[in-house]
Amino acid sequence: MLSYGLPVVATLLIWWFSTGAILFLNGLPSSTFRWSMAGATLVCGLSFYGIWLSSGDTTPGSAYLAFFCALMIWGWNETAFLLGYVTGSRKTPYPQNATGPQRLLFATQSIIHHECLILASGIAIAAASWGGANQFGLWTFLVLWGMRLSTKFNIFLGVPNITVEFLPKHLAYLKSFFATKPMNLLFPVSITVSTVITTLLVLKTMDYPAGSHAGVGFTLLTTLMALAVIEHWFLVIPLPVGNMWAWGLKSRKERPLDSPVQPARQTVDSAPPAADLTGPSASNVLTASSLLTIEPPQDLPKMWAPSVSSAGTNR
Repeated sequence: MLSYGLPVVATLLIWWFSTGAILFLNGLPSSTFRWSMAGATLVCGLSFYGIWLSSGDTTPGSAYLAFFCALMIWGWNETAFLLGYVTGSRKTPYPQNATGPQRLLFATQSIIHHECLILASGIAIAAASWGGANQFGLWTFLVLWGMRLSTKFNIFLGVPNITVEFLPKHLAYLKSFFATKPMNLLFPVSITVSTVITTLLVLKTMDYPAGSHAGVGFTLLTTLMALAVIEHWFLVIPLPVGNMWAWGLKSRKERPLDSPVQPARQTVDSAPPAADLTGPSASNVLTASSLLTIEPPQDLPKMWAPSVSSAGTNR
């Protein structure tokens, strides 16, 4: 039982703590952002080394190492986004008279650089572990990426619970792309598919001895996938989710995030064209040859603004 319980507890702790830590750093004065980003970049670089180092190892420890390194690389992407260094080409709310396709285009523009950087990070992880017997780092990153895309689409189409308090003030314009609705047609599909995948991972985990490399790795993946399913339910079940990371939000108490930009409200009786949108986001069809120029937001202190190539990068 301990062999299964340890990976579960480890995943829960790193999920809870890393989320709160990113929120805490994001709530500090903007003068600290450069140091937070520099520290996160250092951790990210070490994590890529860890992915490479563990790729040819099939011990239980290598499964842990690959898993946590992938989480740190994902955290670097999230930090870059929430600090405002890698977001998108559009940094203003979408016009209220925008049509459904226009709203989708504007929403994609607001996060396109971030999506490209995630794509580049995934390619870099695949390259670092190429041909290795230990692929749990890559699979971890793909689980995070797939479930985050599902969350983004559901928030865009409309859900009843959106934790807008997690957004920092300098990203308040993103609230205009959120939609508040009792339900959207994508959500049941997202829940069904993700639950089936979680069940398959549970069955896969049971195929291997507890405490083995594969047993530990699949237990970590299963727990992460289950957490992602729970987070999806948080979008529709009215629970005080933010209280779990109240300690991480304390750093921004003196800088309230109240903004005149509010999520787009949608109801079943009067749904605007955006409520009928389906189909893939433009960010899903980007190629690995895209070149991004990362520029810090204008309201933050000036710092280096490196050009990041999808072939060589790594939130």
